[in-house]
Amino acid sequence: MHIAILTFDGFNELDSLIALGILHRIKISGWRVSLACPTPTVTSMNGVTLHAQATLAEACLADAVIIGSGMQTRDIANTPELMAQLRLDPARQLIGAQCSGTLLLARLGLLDSVPACTDLTTKPWVEEAGIKVLNQAFYANGNLATAGGCLASQYLAAWIIARLAGEDAARSALHYVAPVGEKDVYVERAMQNIAPYLP
Repeated sequence: MHIAILTFDGFNELDSLIALGILHRIKISGWRVSLACPTPTVTSMNGVTLHAQATLAEACLADAVIIGSGMQTRDIANTPELMAQLRLDPARQLIGAQCSGTLLLARLGLLDSVPACTDLTTKPWVEEAGIKVLNQAFYANGNLATAGGCLASQYLAAWIIARLAGEDAARSALHYVAPVGEKDVYVERAMQNIAPYLP
């Protein structure tokens, strides 16, 4: 089971790395989580450089994909050579997008008439692409999910875990990362956000 987090130059560390950390809480055979990048290294909006763990081509074959956000997402959306590499297919993959990653989903034509979540900065660009933007942190329709706000990345990670490994696994992963003294409340709130969108 491969989950790829698409991560480009200018990426937002919170979006890619919170999801990465939560998804890595699952310890089952064959479970693999990777940062998939267009180049061997990418540098974040705050100057943190990471090494790619997978290519974009590998991400296109993954069981689940999260499209992270960042400062250069509009440039990526306007780069046909890069967009052509993103051959994602919700018929065979779980696909999530975080904040400005929702713009890439819209530009790829994967949202069609599906409403979506995004951050406030990206909202007008997603609306320009013809997508209705919801005023909520998480929304999913079938195998497509979107989240708005950096800390909403926990919902994308939990949704993917629940879909691929079950709700108990999602609860366990969230419990591990939740603040001490708030664990039960934290887990319940997160699960309430994703539960309406689970099969």
